[in-house]
Amino acid sequence: MPIYAYKCSACGHAADEMQKVSDAPLTVCPSCGQAAYAKQLSAAGFALKGTGWYATDFKGGGKPAETKAEPPSPACGTGACPACN
Repeated sequence: MPIYAYKCSACGHAADEMQKVSDAPLTVCPSCGQAAYAKQLSAAGFALKGTGWYATDFKGGGKPAETKAEPPSPACGTGACPACN
């Protein structure tokens, strides 16, 4: 469900309201009662409701690819290995 930012131009009251996309915009300010309550342009926000949603869902996108370690060079430890120098 989307979360919309509203602000009253009469008293300056601002709040975030959770509404369905199909709901009509709110117009009456809950603080002063004036018909000056309007939606503000802001970043999109939404809330996941119901069972089965966890904070860890959809994070990370999967397991990272495993990297294989290369075996040590036969020259390691003799001073001729470029990785050891």
